[in-house]
Amino acid sequence: MKNVGQQITSGALSGFTSTIALQPFDLLKTRLQQGDSYQQCNSTIDPTFHSVSILKTTREVLESNGVRGLWRGTAASLMRNIPGVALYMTSLTQLRSLMASTRYFTVPLVPTHTNATHNSVLPKLTNTGNLVAGATTRVGVGLLMNPLTLLKARYESNIYAYQTLSGAFSSLVKSGPTELLRGVSASSLRDAPYAGLFVVFYESLKKHASLVLIPTSHTQSSMLHSGSAAAAGALATLATHPFDVIKTKLQVRTESQYHSFTSTVRTIWRYRGIRGYFDGASLRLSRKVLSSAIGWAVYEFILMSVWT
Repeated sequence: MKNVGQQITSGALSGFTSTIALQPFDLLKTRLQQGDSYQQCNSTIDPTFHSVSILKTTREVLESNGVRGLWRGTAASLMRNIPGVALYMTSLTQLRSLMASTRYFTVPLVPTHTNATHNSVLPKLTNTGNLVAGATTRVGVGLLMNPLTLLKARYESNIYAYQTLSGAFSSLVKSGPTELLRGVSASSLRDAPYAGLFVVFYESLKKHASLVLIPTSHTQSSMLHSGSAAAAGALATLATHPFDVIKTKLQVRTESQYHSFTSTVRTIWRYRGIRGYFDGASLRLSRKVLSSAIGWAVYEFILMSVWT
């Protein structure tokens, strides 16, 4: 697969589409995850956490900024997701192509009645190969894009008084290189298993689904890809959500107990217990299911339309 330009374009369109449609999920998730012990850390009152519901958080956003408030941070999300998704999907496809050319990860050819033209144009690897490819690519891209991920999280949060993206970015740059990489450890611990498991689940579900419901057109293939990606996204999200909570707190909180991975883990446990590691889980699950369904359907549809 040498069509790097087409893959980048497909990935960019995928990132753009899913970001515009699903930004409210990201904003509400960030607001829910940011606050478990904000009052406890800044006052002398008894540190008792009061659960903040999704509906209450939504109402607060609407009352303060109207419907447009749900899309606060969209520009920052687009800055992160368009190049991030394009780079991730392109790098993943290229790495899988390279790995498919070796005997270690090649899937043995098995006769099938599936219409390959309408099934998928992506490389085929063993489960181990998909796990390695997904994890490696996601961590590499995540490290590269971490400053923009940090900018996105803080712009969505209401802890920071950022008025413009340029002002927010300038503030981050002035904080130094260490601050720009803040939360990267938690992101890697979340992204490596998530991406690895997602690719394994996605390819496996897609393969088995295509044997039951053989796609005979690009439209049917898109539906198959969308359903497979949604299910894969749900499974991978549930397995990795605690690291997403830790990452968000590392990136948006300034108190000393949130300055390292281990102290953040202890702080969440102290104030919230096991439930604290699943704050915003329903929002992230909804967001990941929908973004996976939209993103991979768009990506594969464009590539199949170009190559077939």
